[in-house]
Amino acid sequence: MAGNSTHTVTNQPPPLAGYDLFTADRALVEAVERHTGPDVLEEVRRELSLLGRAAGSAQVQEWGVQANEHPPRLRTHDRYGRRIDEVDFHPSWHRLLGKGVGAGLTGAWTRPAGHVRRAAGFLVWTQVEAGNCCPLSMTHAAVPALRADPGLAAEWEPRLTSTIYDRELRPAAQKTSALFGMGMTEKQGGSDVRANTTEARPLAEAGTYTLTGHKWFCSAPMSDGFLVLAQAPGGLTCFLVPRVLEDGTRNVFLIQRLKDKLGNRSNASAEVEFAGTWARRVGEEGRGVRTIIEMVAATRLDCALGSAGLMRQAVAQAVHHCTYREAFGGRLADKPLMRNVLADLALESEAATALALRLAAAYDDGGEQERAFLRLAVPAAKYWITKRCAPVAVEAAECLGGNGYVEESGLPRLVRESPLNSVWEGAGNVQALDVLRALQREPGALDACLTEIGRAHGADHRLDRAVKDLFTELADLDGIEGRARRLVERLALVLQGSLLVRYAPPEVADAFCASRLGGDRGAAFGTLPTGLDLASVVDRARPLS
Repeated sequence: MAGNSTHTVTNQPPPLAGYDLFTADRALVEAVERHTGPDVLEEVRRELSLLGRAAGSAQVQEWGVQANEHPPRLRTHDRYGRRIDEVDFHPSWHRLLGKGVGAGLTGAWTRPAGHVRRAAGFLVWTQVEAGNCCPLSMTHAAVPALRADPGLAAEWEPRLTSTIYDRELRPAAQKTSALFGMGMTEKQGGSDVRANTTEARPLAEAGTYTLTGHKWFCSAPMSDGFLVLAQAPGGLTCFLVPRVLEDGTRNVFLIQRLKDKLGNRSNASAEVEFAGTWARRVGEEGRGVRTIIEMVAATRLDCALGSAGLMRQAVAQAVHHCTYREAFGGRLADKPLMRNVLADLALESEAATALALRLAAAYDDGGEQERAFLRLAVPAAKYWITKRCAPVAVEAAECLGGNGYVEESGLPRLVRESPLNSVWEGAGNVQALDVLRALQREPGALDACLTEIGRAHGADHRLDRAVKDLFTELADLDGIEGRARRLVERLALVLQGSLLVRYAPPEVADAFCASRLGGDRGAAFGTLPTGLDLASVVDRARPLS
């Protein structure tokens, strides 16, 4: 009753819902416009705005909450005792996954500007609930690996790139679409996949094998097919493991348990056993890593995109809250110190978006120079962008004060999700060492990166100095492995700086170069130097005008 009320709720921001996540993200919109040809730009804008409105709707946001609060459940046996190894998901998970498939988030490889439009959509959709983006990523990334076998590609690619979501487990030939997972790591090896012990024995039919062994991490175990690594007579080899065989029987795919993860709760990750599991070889025997590496590279870019999406959502929530919240006589966003924090976070978010979309554009180009650029830039970007995600999410939650520590705010979910992409698809050291391998074995990759960075030469003296420092790092190869993280960080920062100097508003580029390249900042967010136009940086990051 009103008479019993002790207070009126005031000074609380409205929910950040009912808006277009794509068009409200100026940095993302500009990146899409920059990397999309004029012949398809309007189509791409409409497509992404449609997805952005869905992602920003209260209904779809509630689906994300429900999928996170009701994690998947493993059913090893049916009521009669038969082994079925199925994973049950909340209906909201299927709604989200169906929307993602319908939006073309698995279909980049055959559409005009396919990778840029798909990358932007993936960045947007991650902000709803990142868990469902794992099967979307795996399915998208399986395409280039399958192309090592034209017959398999012709059979499976139309299903993987379909915009129809079919959740039923039945023979792939009876389906209009399919999802893919991946199994590489094992208990004894982790990232050292050459230590894998899963054994592949050839069958009479050419190209077919039975697998015996295990996978310690199997992504998306409810999928229709999986790319896995196993030791064939000729060495480590890539295989396609279908979930259901052509005659309708279930392949031997024993899900031992689902991982109990820190975050990413809506998504299933499993430990699986193979015991006479039927498989088709993909590529040549002994060339498993080379075959599957294209899938790995594509999923690494998705890790960078996913972290960029998480950072964008964290920054949007922080700026939105501080725009409406008042304290000490004025809006929080107008307080000089809070403005410094918000601007610092916004710089990190925009730099991540700019670099991730540039990589997607390189995939669309497909030329030799761009492929060389990707060889070095993808692991560098994956390393750095994913590393920045966790501190951004934590600082953004602090901007909401105690409210940001409460589940209803959504920030704790972002915080728990934030370290994930740094671990998946090769943790930080793996990425740094991969950069060293590219530098040592593929000199064209460094030339391509330096060409990209050099396009901004002379535009900012701090960037030019940072590039010079990078050359110094590259010239000193003594003890380079111990300094690999330092080198990769410098490379990623000058790539980001080069893009922002060329394309971002002057106030954004100036603040980035002063703080990230000029070294004029402290160790925490909110320590940008004086004399910068921070109000404009914050305004640019605001999700609602």
